[in-house]
Amino acid sequence: MLRAHHLSAALLLTLITSCSAPGGPLHPVPEDDRWLTYEGVAGPGAGKHIVLIAADQEYRSEQSLPMLARTLSAHHGFHCTVLFSVNDEGLVDPTKKIRWEDKEVMHDIPGIEHLETADLMILFSRLITLPEDQFSHIYNYLDSGKPVIGLRTANHGFIGFDYKVGGEKVRFGEDVLGGSFRNHHGRWHQDSTRGSLVEENSAHPVLTGVDDIWGPSDVYRTYEEGGGLPEGCVALVMGQPLMSRSYDDPPNTELIPLPVAWVKTWTGNRGLPARVFHSTMGSAKDFESAGLRRLLFNACYWCLGMEGEIRAGSSVEIIGDYEPLASGFNYQKLGVTPHPPSHFR
Repeated sequence: MLRAHHLSAALLLTLITSCSAPGGPLHPVPEDDRWLTYEGVAGPGAGKHIVLIAADQEYRSEQSLPMLARTLSAHHGFHCTVLFSVNDEGLVDPTKKIRWEDKEVMHDIPGIEHLETADLMILFSRLITLPEDQFSHIYNYLDSGKPVIGLRTANHGFIGFDYKVGGEKVRFGEDVLGGSFRNHHGRWHQDSTRGSLVEENSAHPVLTGVDDIWGPSDVYRTYEEGGGLPEGCVALVMGQPLMSRSYDDPPNTELIPLPVAWVKTWTGNRGLPARVFHSTMGSAKDFESAGLRRLLFNACYWCLGMEGEIRAGSSVEIIGDYEPLASGFNYQKLGVTPHPPSHFR
């Protein structure tokens, strides 16, 4: 039996590397108490790095994104890094106010510079304001030609977003993601959503193996009544509001279905087209739906130009315990309190 002190330094490093990264290169982000890293194991995503940003106050992204990251790394081989919006004590704090409530507030996402090594950004923010040096990493990423996934409130994810292309101000929701929140289509925190595939686009790779999408969040309206998604958007899933928040509830026949997931492209200042996927579903409770998880995982592959690797039977089973808290702002009633990032691993 070989013992470590009998091995050359080079051979020992080789063994450590092969054990730590069986699917490819080592994770590009160092471990740190301020964020979470998940080493990809063998799988189609080996060597690719996904950065997930949890920075909302309502839909428990601080719980859902770590679950998605550890599941993507374990089942699909992607290196994943989860970044959080933290308070002055360095705690993940969904209760922190926004500029509408406190004009002096500033948010903080430690590690946002690691977008430089990301192959894909998954953003779940809501009305946050970042210092200019942190916003600059978002702007640089949008110019990079690398893909973007936006979840639910990401389409109204920022206050103070000041990014321009060709001298023209860019609206992150409307221009990059393909639609901004305009209203709740139905009853906020009272309805649930049944997702159905758009028949004419059912052959799109992102829909491979996807069925039975349901979640207890309501449908967003992202365009005016009588309108539609902007030119260049391809609707994949329509969301039908249900009468209440139970899986078996009937549809609310007074409300038409609206798009809740679509794809498009985005081109920043460097002229490099990037693939974009946006889902207005995505609360932590929504992601208890295997159909929604598959939709998101397929979108990761498609965004990265890896649609040939999408398999209808690939695993979307959750790794680890996942019992997310309910959505909302009644933090005391819901049990939402600040925690260190390690709490959410």
